[in-house]
Amino acid sequence: MSSLNDIRSSRYLKQEDIGKGALVTIRLIQKENVAMEGEKPQHKFIAYFDEFEKPMVINPTNGEVIANITGAEDNIEQTWIGHKIVLYVEPNVWFGGKQTGGIRVRAPKISQAQPEPDLPF
Repeated sequence: MSSLNDIRSSRYLKQEDIGKGALVTIRLIQKENVAMEGEKPQHKFIAYFDEFEKPMVINPTNGEVIANITGAEDNIEQTWIGHKIVLYVEPNVWFGGKQTGGIRVRAPKISQAQPEPDLPF
């Protein structure tokens, strides 16, 4: 059975692909033409992840957050590789004057290290 989501399929990650959120590892960053076939080229940076087949278009907001997480604003095609980020759905994203929701990124939570047990010596 097909659904409306099949018609809306995209070669890039969508909110529905993320679910409740995902910890991902950046595998590749490259600039690609994201325009629909037959339209004027529109080049944007794209992030590929080890955990997903589809890549994600990096918008300016997510790009700033990834730069803060990685500590790198330059040479991002190399300096962002291998870093882990969390993808999640933010329902309060607006696009084209409508509240559409969207994918956002954040740093992974750092778990507290377990204290070492007291040793008898």
